[in-house]
Amino acid sequence: MALQSRLRMMRLNEVLNLTGLSRATLYRKIAAGTFPAQHKIAARCCGWRASEVDLWLRNPMSFTVADLDPDRDAA
Repeated sequence: MALQSRLRMMRLNEVLNLTGLSRATLYRKIAAGTFPAQHKIAARCCGWRASEVDLWLRNPMSFTVADLDPDRDAA
């Protein structure tokens, strides 16, 4: 597998396929703070950082947004 940038952006369908979550469950988890929030890419486009989704995949049961790097938006 090729190396991927930790800042690579994933669109909704890729996140849903990778996590196995439904769209409603994904957004419910974002609202509850148990899944990383999406980032604005353009005026009508958003995505998730692959590194943040990967962090969630490592421990989905106890993940909270507090587990994310506080400097994640500085990059």
